[in-house]
Amino acid sequence: MRKSKILRLWLVLIVASCCSSTGSIATTVAQATTIDQMRFHCANDTMKINALLMDGLASGLTDANELVCFYAHKLEGTPYVAHTLEGDKEKLTINIDELDCTTFVETLYALARTTMNGRYSWRDYANHLEDLRYRHGEMGDYSSRLHYISDWIIDNSNRGNIEDVTSDIACCRYKIKTINFMSSHRDSYTSLANDSIFERIKNFEIGYRNHRFPYIKKEQLSSKDVKKIVKRGDFVGLVTKIEGLDISHLGVIEIDEKGELVLLDASSIGGKVMLEKVTLKAQLMKNSKNEGVRIFRIKE
Repeated sequence: MRKSKILRLWLVLIVASCCSSTGSIATTVAQATTIDQMRFHCANDTMKINALLMDGLASGLTDANELVCFYAHKLEGTPYVAHTLEGDKEKLTINIDELDCTTFVETLYALARTTMNGRYSWRDYANHLEDLRYRHGEMGDYSSRLHYISDWIIDNSNRGNIEDVTSDIACCRYKIKTINFMSSHRDSYTSLANDSIFERIKNFEIGYRNHRFPYIKKEQLSSKDVKKIVKRGDFVGLVTKIEGLDISHLGVIEIDEKGELVLLDASSIGGKVMLEKVTLKAQLMKNSKNEGVRIFRIKE
């Protein structure tokens, strides 16, 4: 125990020293975007991210799921704010002070991945965030963002960022659905007023006509099959009956004292990042639009 504490203190001192030096390791990281291509919430964003990453490195945790939970609980109480990624021009939005369900999961991924790589700079965080959020890991215009979670999962799975473990669960079922909610609700998206962007979004949707994807029915969420595979720190997507849409909400799996799955999420109802008060199964059973879940995690 004494050696562990000494090691953690040593790591913190090294990080603090490196971050304050003019030759910071952040300058050695390939930067996919420049400062003018980023959108910050406030002037303190970079310092807050650096501080979080220092805490993560000092924790000594190396397992992806453990790091996800570590950072998720660090962010508990963060206000829920929707539409923080939107603007006149697509930019890499960096905002850990206001989170919705998707940006919460993206933030956790970028924090965990940066720590797993032994890095501690907000620039490393920003690179991982862009790599996850955009098609092929490269930000372009609005259409380059991975808006649909099915698209997000496939693109990032193909590039080794995450793995979908839903089909590993014995009670897994498959659903076929055409995903075209955005083009079907063009007036709800300001950026789709641009005809070129609208056409590009429609072209991406073509690949998701009659899309087949795995899911776990909500009735099965307390089964042994699910508990055998699902771990705390896994990401979870809630599969919806809404026409044209695949997943309506994202969060993180926690396990309660009875071994049941509980959702830790940026809740629009609760107005903040929080641990839900009921089990995931009970939460979904109360909403007829929720059909089940998909489970995915960071690939190590």
